[in-house]
Amino acid sequence: MSGNLYETDFYAWANEQAALLRAGKLSAADIENIAEEIESMGRTEKRELANRLTVLLLHLLKWQFQPLRRANSWRTTIRVQRRDLVVHLKDNPSLKAKVGEAIEQAYGTAVIQAADETGMPETTFPAECPWSFGQIMDMEFWPDEH
Repeated sequence: MSGNLYETDFYAWANEQAALLRAGKLSAADIENIAEEIESMGRTEKRELANRLTVLLLHLLKWQFQPLRRANSWRTTIRVQRRDLVVHLKDNPSLKAKVGEAIEQAYGTAVIQAADETGMPETTFPAECPWSFGQIMDMEFWPDEH
């Protein structure tokens, strides 16, 4: 029944599996789907890192390349994303090993979004992220005008 419940009512399946694991009834647990869900949770945390970096990098690019349009909302977004990234990495310390990969992925997306939002060609922006992770996360770092 667990396999079918997995397909038809995920919430009920998850609660059933948690109860089985807590009771030590491993042979009755849906181990394959549990393992798949745990792996999926890990991928979700990695995507969250990349998504937060994308938003942060987008706003840093706009801050640098549109100095006359700087707004408090951009400053707030940058500050909040930095803070939330600190919390996310504290909650998931092993993701620190994936930061370089996440920045590379996020920066490419941020450039596309920055081009769309600013009306500037993508070639306006550096091909690779111009800032170190330390700069990206530094609450005192604000990119200079272009």
